[in-house]
Amino acid sequence: MGKKKMGLEDLGGFVFSTNEDFEGNETKQSDNTELLSPGEQLLEAHFSKKGRGGKTVTIIKSFEGPEEELVTLGKKLKKSCGVGGSVKDGEIIIQGDDREKVVKLLQKDGYKVKKVGG
Repeated sequence: MGKKKMGLEDLGGFVFSTNEDFEGNETKQSDNTELLSPGEQLLEAHFSKKGRGGKTVTIIKSFEGPEEELVTLGKKLKKSCGVGGSVKDGEIIIQGDDREKVVKLLQKDGYKVKKVGG
């Protein structure tokens, strides 16, 4: 296995400059950290088995908000469905074809959900 390359974001935004007139930008990236209410979000529920050895998964996409909220929502969905899964690249991946159940759970929490794909 190869090592993952570190980027500047892995350093926590630390910047060193020898320029005496340099003024660092103290603002954090807030484009994805703004918390929208569930009613303002339109999530997409996908069904997929591509690239997974024929195993099926339900994927929730288009969540807008902090990563912590996405992880919390993912844990809640996995626990409610009684299955495993993960949160990667801004998507919640639930093992198995539980799309109907996931859609109902999200709608119960106030999210707008659209089924995408077969």
